[in-house]
Amino acid sequence: MNVEKLFAQKCVAQNLHAASKKQLFQEMAELASKCEDVSGETVNVRDIVAAVAERERLGSTGVGYGVAIPHARLEGIGKVRAIFARLETPLEYDSIDDRPVDLVVLLLAPANASSLHLKALAQVSRLLRREDLRDRLRSAPNSEALHLLLTEDRTINAA
Repeated sequence: MNVEKLFAQKCVAQNLHAASKKQLFQEMAELASKCEDVSGETVNVRDIVAAVAERERLGSTGVGYGVAIPHARLEGIGKVRAIFARLETPLEYDSIDDRPVDLVVLLLAPANASSLHLKALAQVSRLLRREDLRDRLRSAPNSEALHLLLTEDRTINAA
């Protein structure tokens, strides 16, 4: 699975406003509901919020460096999908480094796809571990530029 295939254009937002984790999950779920392989009558915003909040109760998904990767597996999801948002204002998130979060990837996967879910989680984590990419995401002018940064072919530069 290529990380580039996880992010659809409609699943990327800039300057998302959220004053709390609960509101963040709601806003991200609403964005997810507009994405292919997530939208539909079998998965609704409430189901996404509940699944992500339940996972968050197990431990914070704030991975450090201003990044959070909330995630869940749900019935009705067609394939693993990542939803990205750059927040308008950094949000306190109980991250492992106690820094507020401004880059968020909501990762959703089919209920029966645990190995694909974990692989996608590792790939997104590796991607956002790169300081240069985080800096470029924070300064990107619009959602199209964000999408391009998230989906660029990194094999071209891998030598």
